[in-house]
Formats: sequence, structure tokens, C-alpha cells
Amino acid sequence: MENKDNFQYEFFETTGVGDFKVSYTGKAPFGYPKKKKEDIFSWEARPGEYEKRKDALMKHAAKTPSDDSLKGFYYELARLKENKGVHENLLMGVLNYIESRRDCSDFLLLGIMRIVCQFRDTRKLSKNFFTRAEEVILGFKYWPDEPGIDSLCTWTENHQIMFSVNEYLAGDLLREKIFGNGNYTGLERMERARGRILQWLELRFRSGFSEWLSHIYYDEDITALVNLVDFAPDPILVQKGKIVLDLIFLDMACNSFHGIFGSSHGRSYKEEKCNPSIESTIDTAKLLFGMGRYAGHDNMSAVTLALSENYRLPKVIEMIADDTEGIMENRQQMSFFLKDAKRFGLDTKNPHDAMTLLSMEAYTHPLTVMAVMKLFERFNWWENQFFEPFAPFRTLLRAGRKLHLLPLLARVIRKDITRNVRDAVNVMTYRTPDYMLSAAQDHRPGYGGDQQHIWQATLSPEAVVFTTHPGHFENTSGGYWVGSGTLPRVAQHKNVLIACYNVSRMPGLYMTNRLFFTHAWFPREEFDEVKEEKGWIFGRKGEGFIGLYSRNGHRWQTEGEDSGKEVIAEGRKNTWICEMGNQNESGSFEEFTDAVASAPIHFRRQRITYESPSRGKISFGWRGNFTVAGKAISLRDYPRYENPWCRAEYDPKEIHVVRDESFLKLNFKRGIREYDSTF
Repeated sequence: MENKDNFQYEFFETTGVGDFKVSYTGKAPFGYPKKKKEDIFSWEARPGEYEKRKDALMKHAAKTPSDDSLKGFYYELARLKENKGVHENLLMGVLNYIESRRDCSDFLLLGIMRIVCQFRDTRKLSKNFFTRAEEVILGFKYWPDEPGIDSLCTWTENHQIMFSVNEYLAGDLLREKIFGNGNYTGLERMERARGRILQWLELRFRSGFSEWLSHIYYDEDITALVNLVDFAPDPILVQKGKIVLDLIFLDMACNSFHGIFGSSHGRSYKEEKCNPSIESTIDTAKLLFGMGRYAGHDNMSAVTLALSENYRLPKVIEMIADDTEGIMENRQQMSFFLKDAKRFGLDTKNPHDAMTLLSMEAYTHPLTVMAVMKLFERFNWWENQFFEPFAPFRTLLRAGRKLHLLPLLARVIRKDITRNVRDAVNVMTYRTPDYMLSAAQDHRPGYGGDQQHIWQATLSPEAVVFTTHPGHFENTSGGYWVGSGTLPRVAQHKNVLIACYNVSRMPGLYMTNRLFFTHAWFPREEFDEVKEEKGWIFGRKGEGFIGLYSRNGHRWQTEGEDSGKEVIAEGRKNTWICEMGNQNESGSFEEFTDAVASAPIHFRRQRITYESPSRGKISFGWRGNFTVAGKAISLRDYPRYENPWCRAEYDPKEIHVVRDESFLKLNFKRGIREYDSTF
């Protein structure tokens, strides 16, 4: 029988995953902890203590109450492992949330699947819970081609792997059962999901993540893959899942600063980018690398990894993350241009491949808009509240599709309506013992922005600096701190970065810019010293230094919650300069500030020449080459990885990672994963 239930609920544009809440269905058990146990940030690693860190995380989680946040209940999994009293009523609330098909139900279902797969043969939860869990698993909607109207997000990169792994493991768990939503057997569910999983894994190996280096959504990817590695009966899926997990952790190791995933990010939110000590991967970094903290804010992968019996981090990746005393330069390219879809075996005329391309959020890109509109009809997405902005244009879009006019229209206004697209990106990260600087080089300048975090300077868990153009005052996509109204043109060479802004005044269908200023996050109180000289703002944290300059001048925000943290520069056209240093490279803080403040800066229209004390004459602008000391520096076509430990061409056959005597060899096609023993 077809399920025609309507699962529409009040929809809102999220400012972060923390906006979602789970309702309790009863009281906690006797003796349940009442107060959150705070963890201390670990700045230095202790190599070789992974088992101790797993034990410490389990004990910390077991002594900390789960809250009503979306991922808060994952601490109940630790309580199960530690034989502590489990808040079963909270878990029942989680099941109710999933059954209601609310957005992000797939996050929660990963936790329920782990409980059922790992703890179903114990007596730590009631029979009633497992009966209820089976009902929810059998009734869930795992893909948009199934019956029922809902507002689930099934198309972004992280959601696609979560939904697919959940479907595969649900099918394996209940092979002979009939799943009510679509009348599939468990075996049929496994078959439906397997191809999607393999394609997702292959694309991540060959081209990396479109949600590049996301300190939010890597948490979801990790959790799904660890479930796959632990519970999938297919050895091919298990091995290839391990390979992609290795690459996620290699990404984190090469782009983190003492456990802070302080790089450019394909997707980010205000709270986490302004306060990295609570980012979604900080708990995972502490578990794997020994640096970070168990924040318990928005993380589910740390507990999942600590419970895993089938995945172990290769030694060489931990060594790279823990190499905090040297200087490291990492370049890597991720995602791909939609024009190159055929290179990766993707055809827009194939609905399955169209869904895969939609994981790059190419809703209205000229090359995919026709295929996406077909998906709207196929899945009745006109009723999905995520796509509410499209509904008023339904008739026009249908007519445009029939007349094949949509690609032309999309091309004309592409800088506005393709602001979500996360295509090929080239990231530079420069790390020293005292600071890290990272940027997405020359990435889609002049296009509208969404949740992209283009550059960041990191000196501590709280002392971070970056700039954006706010699209509006709310902290939702493209908003005040979340993303960009218009993306800048950014170039970085080692410790120096230039960000050029040229904010569009054109009216848009998606969003029209109304705020004609740029601003910087510079939390003054988090630095040991802050001084201003000749238009520069200088900060010192420990032995790390930063200088920030705005061509248009600047003023500090003096009101509201951003007082003393926000630096505002008027004008829709502006150029920001960031130079970093430390005591070892630059001498004292006074010597650094004197040298940088005295460095000549010349502007000609939108081109800047800055004579950096550390790197020589640097020239950059809204157009033209990026030159350092007279030499043009490439900002595109980076390798898949290029750093002291790994050199792999983009779209590689194999990836080799070597540090001292430790190594990791990965070949996705042949399923090879070889590495030396762990600590």
C-alpha cells in the first residue's frame, strides 16, 4: 500500500545544526548526571595514547548528560558501553523525531543504527525500545523516489552518504522484512543503496569533497563511514570506506592547528567559525590526534569512532597532525567543475547521476538546471519546503524547460543563482608552530556566496581572524558572518594573504546585496596584545603575530555582541591585507609591527602592490596575475595533495603518504590500503 502521509513541518533557514532539538518523552533514570562535564583544551599531543584517549572520552561522555540538541544523544552510546544508566526516554524521543521525517533525521538514524547493530544482543535497553526502533527503521523514507511528502534534505554531499548508509544497513539488518515506504525488502534496500555508496566513495577519492574541509559536515561523513566499516557485510564497501576515512583524516591533519580545523571550509556556520573550540570536529581531533577538546557541542563522530571495532587511524596521519614544531605548506584541489562531469562518469541525463551532481548544490547551474527540474517533477520537490523559493516560478520553470530556455537564463544570472555551487577549489594552508593561514585561492570571485568560508588566520582556539562581505544581517546562508553576499578574490602566499572585494549592486532572484561594506572578525579580547598603527590592526597571541589592513580604513564595532570583535570597512570595493609572523621568523612583536606598518602599499584602481617585509613585493587585484617578487604564482590546478608527506596528482590512481619510516598507500580501484603499525 502506498504511503501518502504528509510529513511537512514548520521550516526555517538554519543558522547551524544546533537549531534542531529533540523532545524528551519522559524522565531520566535515577542517578543520571545533571551537569555538563567541561573538558580542557589540549594544546600539545601525546602520540601513541589512542586507547587511553578512547577510554577518557567514554568516561567523560558517560559522566555528562545528553542534551536536547540534534547530536546530544550520542553520549548515550557511551553510557551503553560503560554500563551506566541510559536515558531510554530520550532515545524514544529520537525515534519520534526520525519517524516524523524532520530535517536531519538521517543524523539521528545513524546513532540508532549503531545502537541496534552493536547493542541489540545485550540487555542494556528494553525490548520495547528495540521493537520501536525496528518500526521506525521499517517506515523511514530513505530516498526521494519513495512515497510521501516531506522536507528532508537528501541531496547535499553529507546527506547522500548518510541516507545511503542508513538504507544499506537497515536492509542488512532486516533482510527479509518488507519496508512499508516503497514495499522494498531488506535485500532490495541493500541493492538500491550499494551503488550510490560506491559512487560517493569513488568521487571522494578521485576529487575530494565539494563541502571541502568542512569542520561541520566532515563530522556527518565520518559517522556514516564508520558505521559502514563496522557493520556492512560487504568487504568491498568496508575496505573502500576505510580508504575514504583515511583521506578525511589526512585532510584534517594537513589543515589543522593544534587540533583546530582552522582552514578554509566549503560549508561553515557563524558560531563554529567564530569559536573553533566548539566546531563539530574538535572532539574527533582530540580523540585521533590528542589535541582539541571534548566540547560535546555538535559532534557525533568521536563517540562513534571510540566505539568502532574495525577502524584504526594509520600512524602516519597522526604523526602529521602532531607535527606542530615545523613549518608546513599544503596545497590541494577538491571537487570538480561541472563541465568535467563526464570525466567522472556522470551524465546529467541519468537521474541517478543528476542527484550526484546535485550534491554540489548545482540547483540552477546552466549545465544542470534542466536535469534538476526533471528531478523536481520526478520527486515532487515543489512540495519540499527547502525549495519554497522555486514554487512561485513553477509555471515559468516548466515552460522554460519545455522550450529549453533554462540554461540560457541560468547563464545570464548565474552569479546570483549559482551561489550555492561548490565546484573545483584550490586550497592553500601554511602552518607554523605559532599560527596557521589558509585560503580558497581565487575561488569564484564576484559570485554570490552561501556558506563558504574563504579564508582564516588561526593563532589559538579563540584568536581567529577572517573577513566577509555580509549579504544580510541574519546569520543564515550568505548572511552576516555565515558566508558572503559576494565572494572575494583571494590569494595567499605562505604567511601573506590579500582579499579583494568588488560587491555587486545588481538585483538578484536569489538575493540582492543591500549591505555595501566588508568586515573582519578580530576578537580583540582573545589576543595578548592588540595595537593599531598606520591603518594596520596588529595582534599577538603567545609568540604568533598577525597584521590586518583595510584599504578603505576601518572602525571597530562598539555595540552589541560583536563589540570589540568586529572591524567594519565601508564601501563595496575594498582590499584587505593579512600578514602573519612569529618570534622565530620576525623577531619581537614590536619589530614585526614596525616592519609591517612601514611596508609601502600602492593602489592603482583595484590592484595593490604590497612590499611585504617577509616575502618581498606582492602584486594582486580583482583581475590579473598574483605575483610575488616578480614571479607569477599559480592559484589553480593544484594537485590532489602536495605537502611534505604526500604528492598525488588530481584524480589520482594511488595516494602515498610518507613521514620518516611510517607510510600509507591507498589505491581505491584495487582496494589497497597498506600502512605500518599504529603507535
